[in-house]
Amino acid sequence: MRRSPTKLLAVLCPWVAALSLTLPSVRNAEAEYRGCRFQKPQAFLIRKNFMLGKVLDGRKANQAIRYRVEEYGRIEGAPYEQLGEQTAYSHAKSMRFMGLPLIVHERIAPALACVEHRLRKQCTKSNERYSARAVGGFRTENSYRGAEVSNHLFGIAIDIDPNRNPCCGCVAPWPEHKACQGSVESIFERTELPRCWIDTFEKYGFYWLGRDPQLRDTMHFEFLGNPKRIVPD
Repeated sequence: MRRSPTKLLAVLCPWVAALSLTLPSVRNAEAEYRGCRFQKPQAFLIRKNFMLGKVLDGRKANQAIRYRVEEYGRIEGAPYEQLGEQTAYSHAKSMRFMGLPLIVHERIAPALACVEHRLRKQCTKSNERYSARAVGGFRTENSYRGAEVSNHLFGIAIDIDPNRNPCCGCVAPWPEHKACQGSVESIFERTELPRCWIDTFEKYGFYWLGRDPQLRDTMHFEFLGNPKRIVPD
C-alpha cells in the first residue's frame, strides 16, 4: 500500500513528530548570530571520498570518524569510543532554525545561526524564498547500514522537509518519491530547496548530501568544516 507523504514522513522520520515533546526551552538562531567565517567542507570528511560505491574504504573512514569523535564526542558502540570522555549527545543544544525547534551539537549552533541570518538577508527573491515546515538534527539511532556512522549521531547534520526533499538513493520507499522519478539534468531538480539555500549552507562549511552520487539525499546538510574556525577569534 502506498503511504501518503505525511504518513511516510512520520514512519521514516519519527523525530519530526516527537521533537516538540522532547525540546526544553529553545533560543532563536538569530539571537545566536555573531558572524562566521566562510569555509569549505573538509574533503576527508565528505562521504564520497571514503565510500567507493557501496564499499567502505576502512582507512579513510576511520580517519573521518576519529576526527568526529575527537571534535564532537563519542558514540556508544562506534569506533574510537574510548577517545571521547563525553558522548556527543551530552553537548546537545536546543535552538530554533527558521522558526522551527531543532537540537544540534552546541559547537555548530553558531554556524546555523549564520546560515539563517544570511538566508533572511540574501535569499529574498521569489525563486529564492522557501518556507521550511520540518527540521531534524540530533538522533540517537544510526540511520546508515553497515559500518557507516551517521552525522546525525554527532549532532552535526540537519534534515529539511524530508517529504519535499527526498533521498533518492536511500532504501525504499524513498526512490518511489515523485521527485526521484525520471531523468533530470541535475540533482537540483530533485529538490524543492532553492539553490540560494544550498549555496548559503555551503558557504559556512556544510556539505549538501544531494551531491553524493550514491545517496542523492536532498534534505540533508552536514557540517564538515572546522568547528574551531566557525566564529572569528
